[in-house]
Amino acid sequence: MKPQEYQQLVRENQPPRAVAKNTLMAFLVGGLISLVGQFVLEFVSGVERTTNEAAAVTLAIMILLGSVLTGLGVYDKIAEKGGAGAAVPITGFSNTITAAAMEFRREGFILGMGAKMFVIAGPVLVFGILSGFVVALIKAVVLGYF
Repeated sequence: MKPQEYQQLVRENQPPRAVAKNTLMAFLVGGLISLVGQFVLEFVSGVERTTNEAAAVTLAIMILLGSVLTGLGVYDKIAEKGGAGAAVPITGFSNTITAAAMEFRREGFILGMGAKMFVIAGPVLVFGILSGFVVALIKAVVLGYF
């Protein structure tokens, strides 16, 4: 069978994607996660002195919530239904790191959990820091600090 014939066969037998349904579910799940985060922020704002402190505590709570739900096997079910709506918030990042740690825990704490967590987190951290630096540099140039 030629590659072109195979590709045609794949296209003909591929199930249709429910783009509208997937988009709606991603919107709803992402919105629900954001709503929970907003409730946490409102609660923590009454306890913390500044908005920055409240935001930091909120992020920590949402990361903890994502990790706990991953450990209990609940977040995977949420992500299965919500797709990108569950993957994009910080809880999705927490889910990814926790899942990697759980998967490789048999290999030990350092070479298993520790190393595999940073295999996942490393590129995110590097590109996050790099993009933050580039944006700050552009802002400094535009505002005339240089």
